[in-house]
Amino acid sequence: MEFFIKRASVEDVHLVAPLFNEYRVFYDQASDEEGAGEYIKTRLTNNESVIFLACNEDKTESYGFTQLYPSFSSVSMKKVWILNDLFVASSARRNGIAKELMLAAHEFGKDTKAKGISLETAPDNHGAQQLYESLGYKKDEEYFHYFLTL
Repeated sequence: MEFFIKRASVEDVHLVAPLFNEYRVFYDQASDEEGAGEYIKTRLTNNESVIFLACNEDKTESYGFTQLYPSFSSVSMKKVWILNDLFVASSARRNGIAKELMLAAHEFGKDTKAKGISLETAPDNHGAQQLYESLGYKKDEEYFHYFLTL
């Protein structure tokens, strides 16, 4: 399968939205492609996230995406990117797309002089864990992660 990775812009919402909707459905959310499109459009319009997209050369098909959100480390006084979403369509898996999306995120992080990239995944998502660890990510054994639902 031939594909290329590009940084998505507002003009690419129609390519990202179906994948983002599939991603949300994968995590047991109701399908809402229109809402997914609005969400992605708002993030890109307001420069609130950076999305890398895997698609074919003529941009008629999209295969996967990753979405990064900016954050900051007070201790190091540097930017940190949160890799919040990574998804490859089931029909396009096992073609190296997820790895290439991750590598694009790494280059972007370096280009923006970020301290690093943070991500989390489910304990039973062994495929993702294998990919992350193969790329040098280390599981945090030192700190606990907490979350408060509001």
